[in-house]
Amino acid sequence: MGTPEFACRPMQYLCQSDHELLAVVTGVDKKSGRGKKVQATPVCDTACQVDIPVIKAASLKSDELYAQLEALKADLFVVIAFRILPQRLINLPKLGAINIHASLLPKYRGAAPINWALINGERETGLTSFYLKKSVDTGDIIHQQKITIHDGENFDSLYDRLSEISGPFLLETLEKIEQAVPPTHQDESEASPAPKLSPFDGMIDFGMPAAQVVNFVRGLSTRPAAYTFFRGHKLKVYRASLVHDIEPDRYGDVTRPGTLVPDKKRLLVTTADRPVELAEVVPEGKKPMDGRSFINGQQPKAGEVFGEIESGAKEKT
Repeated sequence: MGTPEFACRPMQYLCQSDHELLAVVTGVDKKSGRGKKVQATPVCDTACQVDIPVIKAASLKSDELYAQLEALKADLFVVIAFRILPQRLINLPKLGAINIHASLLPKYRGAAPINWALINGERETGLTSFYLKKSVDTGDIIHQQKITIHDGENFDSLYDRLSEISGPFLLETLEKIEQAVPPTHQDESEASPAPKLSPFDGMIDFGMPAAQVVNFVRGLSTRPAAYTFFRGHKLKVYRASLVHDIEPDRYGDVTRPGTLVPDKKRLLVTTADRPVELAEVVPEGKKPMDGRSFINGQQPKAGEVFGEIESGAKEKT
């Protein structure tokens, strides 16, 4: 059971293993993109490529879905990047239902563990497989694998790395289940949340220290994307970095966070302690560009402030 690209790799590994994948459950086709073309989920597309039966579930509480899954007589449900299962579906397979979660549980329970690990400046993360139960992401742990978060890594690259290792990780999890390795309880004292992030959550607060601003941008790049405003228009920020070569006197009397620091080659903005470089940005209606290209096009002036919404301007997502 899964929806996005993240769940495709473990499905492919299952198909190539000694395990029998009976069916795939995913979401219904939806309109997406600028043309609003109806598209199947990535999991559906991948399942069709390997000729696995697909069940498209509009509701997980329907009796029709329950009957379809009951007829499969599956030993186990594997849930990856999907929805919250009702208890009667969790109880249906004889071995229960398991989930692969992109964090080292109990840290970062919730829908956005990869984003929040980066936002909080974590140095490591990983994958956790566990048995599903009613409370989200709280079940007993079957297997874990740690990885180091690289310097400069963002959401997109970390998402891809964790997806890549999730296939072998799933097979290792199934081996532990077959060998009846006892699962371990989660330590509630170590639990932390990772709530879903919407586009509205991405506005950059330049009043934070520079390191936090950089981590915030990393954690949202490129989905759902951090952003600020310049001259009343939304400006997405895909990449930011710390600046170490600016002396305090370069600021003059500037103390307001978000103020432009004059530089002909770099797009520099003040924060609570030192400037950050906005190294890759996306102006409204344009393609991603580096900071120098933005400077050449917009000709920002010393003292202009990022983050202000002009009177009458509407925030867009």
